[in-house]
Amino acid sequence: MLRLLLLRHAKSAWPVGVADRDRPLSPRGRRAAPAVGAYMAREGLAPSRVLVSPARRTLETWAHVLGAWHNEPPAAYEEAIYEAPAERLLGVIAQQGDVSPLLLVGHNPGMEDLAARLLPRTERALMPGKYPTGALAVLDFDAASWSDITAGSGRLERFITPRSLGVAED
Repeated sequence: MLRLLLLRHAKSAWPVGVADRDRPLSPRGRRAAPAVGAYMAREGLAPSRVLVSPARRTLETWAHVLGAWHNEPPAAYEEAIYEAPAERLLGVIAQQGDVSPLLLVGHNPGMEDLAARLLPRTERALMPGKYPTGALAVLDFDAASWSDITAGSGRLERFITPRSLGVAED
């Protein structure tokens, strides 16, 4: 069995004159990411490998999530994840052999589209209409290698949002 964790970056700020890639987390994002990290640690959802988009908001999300863990899993900063569509994300995942759990820290709409593509219609109905910032989807697959996964072959093990963890809105 393979497990894929899809974490959308936490809520970001929109400072005037700052390039998209350089946008930092907002105060709400800086509260949400550690809450998600603590949840992952409590629930035994530590990944074996982490692939993070090089955008500032994803790097900051990962740093805050990691702060709740005792051991740091190997992380790589993957340019191909930055604002990637689902097809490109699938290509990145397919190159990861059999390492599991695998965590991607990325952006929408790619994360939402990827989850929708990998889940059968009945499982997609269990997710909310949107994939909010800071949300974590946990998908399981009956496959030996990431290159073997196909559309609709995943099972939604859980979907967590910062709001479901009690992180207050600004």
